[in-house]
Formats: sequence, structure tokens, C-alpha cells
Amino acid sequence: MQFSIYQESRRGARKSNQDRIAYCYSRDALLMLVADGMGGHLHGERAAQIAMLHITEAFRREAAPGLSDPASFLHRTLTDAHRAIVRNAEESGLPESPRTTCVACVVQDNTAFWAHAGDSRLYYIRDGKVLARTKDHSLVQQLIDSGRIREEAVAAHPDRNRIFNCLGSQRLPRVDLSGEMPLSAGDTLILCSDGLWGPLSEKIISSAVLNMGIMQGIPDLLDDAERRAGRDCDNISVVALTWEEQIQAARPDRTRKQGTAPVSVVTPPQIEPPPAAEAEAQSDYLSDEEIERAIERIRNALKGQTHDKT
Repeated sequence: MQFSIYQESRRGARKSNQDRIAYCYSRDALLMLVADGMGGHLHGERAAQIAMLHITEAFRREAAPGLSDPASFLHRTLTDAHRAIVRNAEESGLPESPRTTCVACVVQDNTAFWAHAGDSRLYYIRDGKVLARTKDHSLVQQLIDSGRIREEAVAAHPDRNRIFNCLGSQRLPRVDLSGEMPLSAGDTLILCSDGLWGPLSEKIISSAVLNMGIMQGIPDLLDDAERRAGRDCDNISVVALTWEEQIQAARPDRTRKQGTAPVSVVTPPQIEPPPAAEAEAQSDYLSDEEIERAIERIRNALKGQTHDKT
């Protein structure tokens, strides 16, 4: 395997960083992930940390040197990470389980497989065009799907961060899988939290990769996201890869070639519980009761019935 990879996580304007990022690789397989701890619930950083550790440790055990079924691995490990978060909350006596979104990707045999729960995203880019991206598990995405708002309105929508699917909630998460996505030399995969994609359009992200590559383009995108979001800037986390199976040019130290054993490269910001005031201020995420009401509103909208419930 030959690839360039860049990862970075920034606190933004928040008092703590609840995101976790990681990548691991063996001789034949590579894993990348981003977990975004949910600030509307206490200990979101704990949920993200557990998810990151659980999934990367499973990869270490099973990538020998490749995975027998990458798609099955992703679905199983994200679901098991959810159970580990819930179990940890019960053992710790927490009043409720902490929660996190998660997007993870495996590259093996020149093919990418990815899975996600929540609104952490993956972009699959070729020649400056987004060939595919994950679909957010959010109220706003449901409104887009039902034709009630346009995609361009997402960034400014007051309910942009209200999601209905994650790891750690009372219900088993829905883990969406991509299927097999063959990679060509020069293709780029970007996994990121909403701190990046919220302030930046798809075109801005793909153009930066096309014009500057990931080693320069991703740091510039992080700067741009911080600048645009200003005092409302969320945690921003990215793991980006450019596939180079047929490219022989030398790369900086972040380039990894011909890995011989699973090696995790992790950027875990220091875990610290968010202040109660901050947790309350970030309580944009849907509770389980709100999720049920939101889903019911969407169903009614699709039937041509509109109900304004609060």
C-alpha cells in the first residue's frame, strides 16, 4: 500500500476538545476514523475516546495482515463500540450514557469501505469532484430528503446540529455502509467532524484538495473553518488520505508506505469534562423523546400533513 495521510484536531472556540481521531495500518489494510463526542450530553469526550479505542484495538487484533470482510468489520465494531459506551456508563454510575458520532473507513485491496453513525462525514474526491459522501443522520438531512429545504440552506439552518442517530444512545445505532468503492491513484478520502464541513461548502473542500493536495490543503481548510465560524467555532477534526498505489514520489514524514504491522497513530486531545454551562449551551442534540417527535414530524410531512410540535 502506498498513500499519503494527514490528521489534525483543533479545539476551535470550545473550552475542551471532545473529538477523537486515529488511523492504523497493517501490510494489507488501513483504518481511519473520526469520533465527535456530543456536547449536549455530559462526557461526550469519553464516548468518543471509547469508540476510538474499541475500533482501533479490534483492527489491531483482526488485520492479520488484512480483514476477512471489511464491511462486516465496520458494522460490527461500530455497534460493539456503542455497547462498550453504554456498559462503561452503567459501570461508572453515570446518570445517562455519553454519546458520540463516528465515521470510519477501511482501505484494502485498492478498495475503500466506510461506515458512519451521526453527522461526522466522509468525502470521496477524484480530480476535484466529490464522487460520494456520507449522508448525515440529522433532522436537517431529513428535511432535505423530504424536499422541505435545499442543501445550500444547511449551514445557516438553526437545527443543523440536531441529530437522531449516534453511538451511546438508548437505542441500537443505525450504521450505514458504503459498499465497495474502488480507488485510483490520486483519489482522496476525507473523514471529518462537523466543525469542518459546517462552515465550508463541498466545493471549497474539494477545490482545496485539487489545488494544494492534502498536506497543504487540509491545514488551510482548518484555518478557513476557524475563521468563518469565529466565536462559534466547534472542535474541528480531520483524517485525510490520498491513495498513491502507483505514485513513487517521496513524501513528508506523514506518508506511510508498506506498513508491516498494525501501528496506530492517534491524536487524542486531553480528556476533560466540559463545564456544566458549556454542556447546557451545546444541548442542540436531540434527546430520545425529541428524536421520536422529529421522526413523526418527518413522516407526517411526507404524507402531506404538517404539524408544528415543540
